[in-house]
Amino acid sequence: MRERTPARRAAAAWHADPYVRALHAGRGPLFLRRADGWMLPLDVERWCADADEADRTVLRRCQGPALDIGCGPGRLVAALALRGRPCLGIDVSQAAVARTVRAGGPALCRSVFEPLPGEGRWGTALLIDGNIGIGGDPQALLARVAQLIAPDGLLLVEAAAADVDERVRVRVDDGRGDMGTAFPWARVGVPALLHHARAVGWNPVEQWTARDRSFVSLRRTPPLPRSATER
Repeated sequence: MRERTPARRAAAAWHADPYVRALHAGRGPLFLRRADGWMLPLDVERWCADADEADRTVLRRCQGPALDIGCGPGRLVAALALRGRPCLGIDVSQAAVARTVRAGGPALCRSVFEPLPGEGRWGTALLIDGNIGIGGDPQALLARVAQLIAPDGLLLVEAAAADVDERVRVRVDDGRGDMGTAFPWARVGVPALLHHARAVGWNPVEQWTARDRSFVSLRRTPPLPRSATER
């Protein structure tokens, strides 16, 4: 049996029955549970609904073809497709991808750390609904997204509402004793997000809030021109 990569271990967690059942039902309860018992509620009902007012503030800022990383059940991809914008959702959950496609959005069952279509050409990348936590290492994720978007592309990120910067191992938990396998995750508020972004060459463009959700847009830092002695 092949050893699972970190991406595949994380994918296995989102194939767990609690998550799949919640997507099929379109509602929770569903949580990310840390080893110490603390649980983060997941807003399954909002994920499975149409894009709301806060989501539309993100959609209005998209430019060019858009890649939704960790698209879940696909409300943002479906909304972009309805607007006629070229877009693609990716998610490690086949149930999420299937729901996205049923909603009218193109999607692939793929990890962001695996080869993807259009690498280096996406106009916008989205990390919404806490997806800056994918892989448990925000700097590694931000560095990977830099490989996916065009040099002048835009990254739109939703940060945690709290001023937090943590890397943890969590399980998907339905609150009734049924849990998936453990996988790495991260939570970052706006200050931590800006710190991690600058560390790997991203510059903040804009910050805004909508419906108590916090968002940041980022662009890549252009390389400094070489001096005559360096040429």
